[in-house]
Parts: sequence; structure tokens; C-alpha cells
Amino acid sequence: HSNKPAAGRARRARAPALDFIEPALATLDRNAPSGKEWLHEVKFDGYRMQAHIAGTDIRLLTRTGLDWTARFGGEIPAALASLKCSDAILDGEIVVLADSGVSSFALLQGDLSAGRSGRMVYYVFDLLRLDGEDLRDEPLLERKERLRELLGSLVDDAPVRFSDHFVEPGSLILKHACRMGLEGVVSKRADAPYRSGRTGSWLKSKC
Repeated sequence: HSNKPAAGRARRARAPALDFIEPALATLDRNAPSGKEWLHEVKFDGYRMQAHIAGTDIRLLTRTGLDWTARFGGEIPAALASLKCSDAILDGEIVVLADSGVSSFALLQGDLSAGRSGRMVYYVFDLLRLDGEDLRDEPLLERKERLRELLGSLVDDAPVRFSDHFVEPGSLILKHACRMGLEGVVSKRADAPYRSGRTGSWLKSKC
């Protein structure tokens, strides 16, 4: 029994680096769409980051593929390294939450400049690869379900968190988001595959 974890670690450590995937981008729209085919997420004000887990190697890459892992301290990589998988690619946003619970880009920039990482949270909203399987052709809802399972082992206040979604009409979600002082909402087609660039299956509406 005692040699099993060590064997697992050795197997993970040898995984090769994964290729960067150009992120999917949201198209600006004045109104959030309504209809059962759309789901809606909070629009965060932070840095969009693609997390690569390859064995014990954790990398955090910017929208253009730059490696910024070292800039975000040790807490987020440690939480990612604890996930039960041999490899994965996650898509999300690193933020710092103000006392109001709303993400603040100014606070994030301040913490980055000061070299502080204790308040940073990585909200993950998509899963592009898991254990060697490319998930980009799967419907968004299915990818999010697998993501929720993957992140299920983390505690509630972990620095890596699942970005939940809402299925109520977009106009209602946008109204609530604006009332709460959020930046807006991102609406995504629930059945859409993951495609790089702007394809129209992701829309953003700002307050």
C-alpha cells in the first residue's frame, strides 16, 4: 500500500508540457440573450488565465500564452497540483475580491506590484482537457460538469474555485449583476464546443 502514492507521483512527474490553446473570446452585446440554450456567468475583472497541469508541473498562461506562473505566488499552483488528474487544461480568471465580494482589477494590480498573492482567487469556468482527453468538442454544459467534479475535492475557500452559472433569462441576470456592482455577465451557448477566438457562442454584456 505504501508505495502506491510514490508510484503515482513518479508517473505524474514525467508528463510532457501541454500545448497552449488560444482562448475562446466573448463578443460584446448590449443585452444578455434569453432562451434555454444560454447559460450566464459572472463577468470577472481580473486576468484571464489558462492553467496547465502536466504531472507535478503547473503553469499559468496569459491570453497570449505567456508564462506568468511565478507572478501569482504559490497558493493557486498548490491547489491545482492537489487535483486528482494526470493532466488537465483549465480556463478561468484570476481575481482579487474587494470586501463587497466583487472582483477588483485595481486591487489585483496592487497585489501583483507588491508581490502579495494571499488574496488571489482563480475562478475556473471551463475544462479543455482532462487525463489525456481533448474535451473541446464536448458541449459546454458537459465540460462544466466534469470541471465541477474535478474541483470537488477542494475546500470552499480554496484559492481555486468553480465559476457557477445561471439559467434564468439573461436580462434578469444582468440586472442583478449590475445591482450588485458587478462588471456584467458572460452568456454562453450551453451546447457549444470550445472554439478559439470570437465565434458568437460567447457574448458579454456590461453594466
